[in-house]
Amino acid sequence: MKVKTILVSQPEPKVENSPYFELQQKHKIKIDFRPFIHVEGVSAKEIRLQKIDLNHYTAIILTSRNAVDHFFRVADEMRYKVPEGLKYFCQSEAVAFYLQKYVVYRKRKIYVGAKDFADLSPLIKKYKDEKFLLPASDQLNADAPVTLNGLKVDWAQAIFYRTVMSDLSDLADVYYDVLAFFSPTGIKSLFKNFPDFKQNNTRIAVFGSTTQKEALDHGLRIDILAPTPETPSMTMALEKYVAEANKGK
Repeated sequence: MKVKTILVSQPEPKVENSPYFELQQKHKIKIDFRPFIHVEGVSAKEIRLQKIDLNHYTAIILTSRNAVDHFFRVADEMRYKVPEGLKYFCQSEAVAFYLQKYVVYRKRKIYVGAKDFADLSPLIKKYKDEKFLLPASDQLNADAPVTLNGLKVDWAQAIFYRTVMSDLSDLADVYYDVLAFFSPTGIKSLFKNFPDFKQNNTRIAVFGSTTQKEALDHGLRIDILAPTPETPSMTMALEKYVAEANKGK
């Protein structure tokens, strides 16, 4: 069956040269964007109930842009003046670059990992006498606690933000040829909003093994899977599928 419409369960890209827009133009299809999940900040009061005092920590571990935003939001709510000597351990260059939204980069002590959380290990080990705070979501990847416990450093985790399922009720009577998912929570959101969802001819695209498992656990048929050696990104996987499905259109 040919593909004319795709719903991507993420916010619309802000860059003009997004591969999604190229895919849309090349194949003359319609691609809509709608986050199935969103992030909500935890209040300073709730963080205090987690027995977190920002003054106690000398280093912050930041795993995402959300972690950066919500750390500084909470600091502001708590009237905590972020000291210039605070050390920042960023999981990736993208996170470190985003940190510039809040601090003057060249005047701060910023340490950057390659990509995965474990890549921060040598840096954290080098400064093992620091008191580390990990501002995280309620769905923190297990790699972080395992790595930090293995390093035997003084650290604490605090939930600064939560992943929440979005209200999708306005999509009840809207049909798409392909639905693209990027997290297990996105799949859960689909079934929370539409408990009686029947896949029928809808093609399901998933990114990552945990998303794949969640989809299969809900009885969905997976038609498009990424990453694979041939299609390392979702857009490449969609491109390959659409090109085949719409052949001879």
